Amino acid sequence: MASDTIAPVLPQGAGYGVVVGIGFFFAFLMAGISYIQNRYTRYSTKGSEEFNTASRSVKSGLIASGIVSAWTWAATLLQSSTVAYTYGISGPFWYAAGATVQIFMFAVLACKVKQNAPRCHTFLEIIHCRYGTATHIIFIFFALLTNILVASQLLLGGSAVVTALTGMNVYAAIFLIPLGVCVYVVLGGLRATFLCDYTHTFIVMIIILYFMFSVYTSNHLIGSPTNMFNLLLEASKLRPVEGNQDGSYLTLKSNFGLIFGVIQLCSGMGTVFLDQGYWQRAIASRPTTAVRAYILGGMAWFAIPFGFASTLGLAAVALTNNPAYPTYPNNMTSSQVSSGLSAPFAAVALLGKPGAIALLLTLFMAVTSSSSSELIAVSSILTFDIYKMYLKPFATPEQLIRVSHIMICVFGLIMAAFACLWNVIGIDLGWLFLTMGLLIGGVFPAALTVTWKKQSKYGAMAGCGCGMAAGLTAWLVCAKTYYGELTIATTGASYPTLAGNMAAVLGGLIVSVVVSYIKPDDFDWEITRGINSSASIGTTPATQSGTSSPRQTTLSSDPEKKLATSPSNPSPPLSHNTIPSALPALTKDQAILEDPTLLRSSFKFACISATVLTLLMDFIIPIPMFLSHYIFSVGFFKGWVAVSFIWVFFALFTCAILPTWEARGFFLETWGAVMGTRILEVEGV
Repeated sequence: MASDTIAPVLPQGAGYGVVVGIGFFFAFLMAGISYIQNRYTRYSTKGSEEFNTASRSVKSGLIASGIVSAWTWAATLLQSSTVAYTYGISGPFWYAAGATVQIFMFAVLACKVKQNAPRCHTFLEIIHCRYGTATHIIFIFFALLTNILVASQLLLGGSAVVTALTGMNVYAAIFLIPLGVCVYVVLGGLRATFLCDYTHTFIVMIIILYFMFSVYTSNHLIGSPTNMFNLLLEASKLRPVEGNQDGSYLTLKSNFGLIFGVIQLCSGMGTVFLDQGYWQRAIASRPTTAVRAYILGGMAWFAIPFGFASTLGLAAVALTNNPAYPTYPNNMTSSQVSSGLSAPFAAVALLGKPGAIALLLTLFMAVTSSSSSELIAVSSILTFDIYKMYLKPFATPEQLIRVSHIMICVFGLIMAAFACLWNVIGIDLGWLFLTMGLLIGGVFPAALTVTWKKQSKYGAMAGCGCGMAAGLTAWLVCAKTYYGELTIATTGASYPTLAGNMAAVLGGLIVSVVVSYIKPDDFDWEITRGINSSASIGTTPATQSGTSSPRQTTLSSDPEKKLATSPSNPSPPLSHNTIPSALPALTKDQAILEDPTLLRSSFKFACISATVLTLLMDFIIPIPMFLSHYIFSVGFFKGWVAVSFIWVFFALFTCAILPTWEARGFFLETWGAVMGTRILEVEGV
């Protein structure tokens, strides 16, 4: 491993201090916030509706910050810098552009969830309502597979860097990183996750700007865009890039960079569309702000890999032959590159110990905030889609909360165990990142569940199974054909992973659509609108085109619902099926629950903005530069760097300033409530 050949820059105590100390600092912080929330506001974390959905009252700024945080994995920082080191200037762009599109697309799904299933807890509840038990179980498998791959990847990348920088035992890092996260998620639920997302993302943005200003304005090793440009020109002569125009690091005409962009696009669809964490943010948002939150979140997230990798990834290229670089006089080994160590090595070369500490903090914030999203997402699936659906349909809110807490801790152990497994068998961050998407076949069947009423349960099931089979087959056949053997190195190469990812995504789409057209459904969205709705009490389970509503059957006999609507209980406590909607400020949201056609304009805006932004980022900007074989001039490179600065500042405004501005009334009234010891009745943050 890289840590065996490169001496750690920081002592082991620094690693344990960051992993344990900062983790529990946030745990104590969340304990205090949860106490204030429970004592002085109507949003109690003791209710499962608040714990798992934040009472569906979160505004666009905090949702956008949560989206950025959930999509900022260890790979966002490490793998984006790896592709910058490997492919040059095209790497950061394709990493960002290839993974932003999914968030824009999800804006459409977020709007559809608010229209067609506004009271659901998980997207799997919609699957169960539409297609029944068999399809539900299949999608549970793919959802949990997605969460396990993503969460273990977070720990795999994070622990590798902590070990390389501090010498901390890699297995200790794997198990200790999620420890503090589990504590604060158990204490505060989804809203606590959002608040920690906000804090972590704010810190990440500040440190990214710290690195950017150091590299491009003041650092003695680079210090300006012009110096960076000259160093990259020199690196292009010494270590020309295969597949790049003239071997240059300063061009978007990068064959393997483009291949990586396609892999990123296909893989990212699976890890967004089948990750309950993204559906959970759509569920938690207010209907009137969901679309805006995802568009803002996508645009803000683009800045993180683009700005970070265009700084530290390119700095690693520029400084490889500098005596300050940790591997000097040698180049980085393929293992070090694949483990994502180009950014840490660049930070150490540029700033020494302060750079190592800054990068360690950045990575820890990214890993823990995205881990919290995975923990609460899996907890919701295990609680509502397994425990309540199949084991105890009449579970009380107290029982649901207890199970949610247990499942958070259980999944914390599971994600650490899988990360240890990958480390033992020699799978690193780069291999896992490139192969995740080909294992996930239910991308478009999941999306079509809330957008296309003609998709049948047979189409959904066939799309999942055939997508996964097509991905695995194309992946292994391509690796064997090209390289003659199946090893970790050959199966992690560009062409096999490209074939596998494309086959998984497109195969699942084609099979699902074809099967559904052979025997189409004609689903009535009123059935899914009845999920967790008291309006369904006393009704007979609806049937539409042979599709029954097992979920509605369960809810119609729920004694807790009858209690909640009984005349003798006019003011029921919050529960897992009671949404706090009586506040005057939420009357518009309540109106949308009753009349989803009010969201038609939001849906049109989501479709138009997602289409336009996707075309801009993935076609209109990069493809002409690729086809023209353009190599950046020094003036164009300066402009490119200036755009990265502007974009990061926009992201800082979106993720740090906008949430605070939107919640200003909440903060003021909370302070008044604390001083006046009265219960706060405002619409939340």
